[in-house]
Amino acid sequence: MKLSKTMNNREIAGLLRAVSAAYEIKGENVFRIRAYDSAADSVDQASREVKDLWEEGKLTEIPGIGPNIAGHLEELFKTGKVKHFQEVFKEFPPAMFELLDVPGIGPKSAFKLTKALGINRAEGATQNLLQAAKTGKIRMLEGFGEESELQIIKGLEEFSRREDRMLLTAATQLAEEFVSYMKKEKACLRVETLGSLRRRAPTVGDLDLAVATRKPEQVIKAFTSYPGVKKILAAGDNTARVIHTSGRQVDVKTQTPQGFGALLQHFTGSKAHNIHLREIAIEKELSLSEHGIKKGEKLTEFTSEEKFYQAIGMKWIPPELREDSGEIEAAQKDTLPKLVELKDIKGDLHLHTNYSWISSHDAGVNSMKEMIEKSVKLGYEYVAIGDHNPSTNSYSPDRIVAEIKERTRLLEDIKYSYENKNTTRAIKVLNTLEVDILNNGKLAVPDEGLSLLDFVIVSIHSSMRMGKDQMTQRILSGFSHPKAKILGHPTGRLLNKREGFEADWDTIFRFAKEKCKFIEINSWPSRLDLPDTLVRRALQFGVQLVIDTDSHASEHMELMRYGVDVARRGWCVKSDIINTLSYAKIIDRLLK
Repeated sequence: MKLSKTMNNREIAGLLRAVSAAYEIKGENVFRIRAYDSAADSVDQASREVKDLWEEGKLTEIPGIGPNIAGHLEELFKTGKVKHFQEVFKEFPPAMFELLDVPGIGPKSAFKLTKALGINRAEGATQNLLQAAKTGKIRMLEGFGEESELQIIKGLEEFSRREDRMLLTAATQLAEEFVSYMKKEKACLRVETLGSLRRRAPTVGDLDLAVATRKPEQVIKAFTSYPGVKKILAAGDNTARVIHTSGRQVDVKTQTPQGFGALLQHFTGSKAHNIHLREIAIEKELSLSEHGIKKGEKLTEFTSEEKFYQAIGMKWIPPELREDSGEIEAAQKDTLPKLVELKDIKGDLHLHTNYSWISSHDAGVNSMKEMIEKSVKLGYEYVAIGDHNPSTNSYSPDRIVAEIKERTRLLEDIKYSYENKNTTRAIKVLNTLEVDILNNGKLAVPDEGLSLLDFVIVSIHSSMRMGKDQMTQRILSGFSHPKAKILGHPTGRLLNKREGFEADWDTIFRFAKEKCKFIEINSWPSRLDLPDTLVRRALQFGVQLVIDTDSHASEHMELMRYGVDVARRGWCVKSDIINTLSYAKIIDRLLK
């Protein structure tokens, strides 16, 4: 892999995942592999560039980055290379690392394919593999076959369609960095985000900001002078465009306070939403633009979006709903929902701790106690402490049960001290696990082990490319277990990496409603799963949802806001989300 002193967070996360992949192929200790995966995840979620944190001596404050990995990153930032990583990588074809982002190709498959097919160069690796697949060469390799070849073709085609878009978390953090800076400039009277970021879409392209000002020249000067600007692409009288050190493009648009509402509405979008508004305006002999609303030659400016929408005969529409999916008609009838808010959430039910099964691939970095303490700080009424089940390939059923008994005993000792405090630090603690639904629809934990838990989250982590009907039956079978109350990250998608698997969601939603089961909106940045379109579909079946963080470190629990964004885009109100309920009410739902 090509290394440099100026690698940004995306590149560093990719580097750490490459080390993890190399270790997996070499058969290194599972804890060592997991450490690099955890560090990569944390770098992905870091609110600032890792290099900046290193310069401030704060590198080890990032969850999952201990002294060893921090030392390697320090060497990278000082010299542009890491001798240890070079040793790790030297026995692997560079092309192998280019294939790791292709859906359905893991480290071992990438290594086998590049070695067997003689694909060595990183440049053009995916195209060369696609050519080999389409000419039938992969099916001839040991351990692959025709079905594997077809799946690889599908994964490569999916990879080729992928856009280089920021995850919502990364876009939010970058925007907040700029907004905080711009608000220090006295000429900036108001600063807002625009576009898909303001609509809280799961991924975002370029970043756009709007500034209300009477002195645009001062705003443009301040914007282009920001220390995080790597390159100025354009700087005019009212707009500017720069490249941030992260490699992302950021634009700013200025407008007078009198016309700011129209500009904010116009550039928030979506395109379909604005087209529909224009059609309504034309019927009223009005013309809409970023400058205001014209009737004949008279232009009316608007200081706020509320006044803009009112002028065309409707209530203000929350940005999350502006996708032309019925929100305009609801605004005209004054029937828009009162969307759920972050402050409504009373607990987090999907967390991972550092309680370690030897073969677990999904452990967290903080202890049970630390996760509970973070929940207290967040003001939660309750929290569910969970981990991922141990691998059935490494643990016998009896050993799995024994481990769950030990883990339950440990948690009982810890939670007693919190549940019996007559202080503001009192919090109710539930015992759960995230349990795999195996290919045959059975759960990866024996009933004797499940019986020790308050409830379980069931999820799919393997064989994602199973056929639609087979996957539907697999989910229904696992979800049918009496202890299974929540279906975790339901579609299995990973944004910018993997599309979700196919399933008959209407059938699954109907089942969930009938059996009093709940569907998760997973707040983890690369998941945001259930997707907002399916969230709205679930509501049509009367299904209740739960917003969880799937946290692997205590800091990750603050990601709840992104799950709330998804719920709002899916038209959820407070009563649609079960973890807005009090402990007494939610326990009745989860334990019955």
